[in-house]
Amino acid sequence: MAREDWVVGGDRRAAAADRIYAAATDLALRDGLDAFDIETLAGRVHCSRATVYRYAGGKSQIRDAVLMRLAAGVVDTVRCAVEGLSGHERVLTAITVALAEMRSEPLRRLMAGSKTMSELGELQSSPALAHIAAELTGLTDDPQAAVWVVHVVLSLVYLPLGDPAVEHDMLRRIVSPGLSAAGRCSAE
Repeated sequence: MAREDWVVGGDRRAAAADRIYAAATDLALRDGLDAFDIETLAGRVHCSRATVYRYAGGKSQIRDAVLMRLAAGVVDTVRCAVEGLSGHERVLTAITVALAEMRSEPLRRLMAGSKTMSELGELQSSPALAHIAAELTGLTDDPQAAVWVVHVVLSLVYLPLGDPAVEHDMLRRIVSPGLSAAGRCSAE
């Protein structure tokens, strides 16, 4: 009897990628992004490393796909919260809501498992996160400002101030002037 193919029916490429990304998401939540490796992932989906690379790409592409899967709920919540807002209020609302969402499950588990500086650097340098930050904050004309927002959010996820009111006040006093100096937000 011939061995059954592990990807059956439909669009094989999409089905294979989805299966690999789902397994990668589970592994990242369980072990953190830093511990994630292609060999473990291939074993989890019962395929070769070459199959993982062929259908899902390398570690950075898979990391970005995992982040996008996990961020989907956060992104939807922030989109609703910033609808109709602009300038400083949009940026501050996007950051505040994103922080609250990232501190909840399942992202909290992923962030808690991300303990090394190299892993934090990978997150901060993710083009996918910068793109999301630009869209949600309205900073689409300033990619550096969007990257800076990613740094601010990740810093506060890892090193929270403890009091949401103090944190929001700090963001209002420090983030807003920084963006005003860059000429990216209109005055409130």
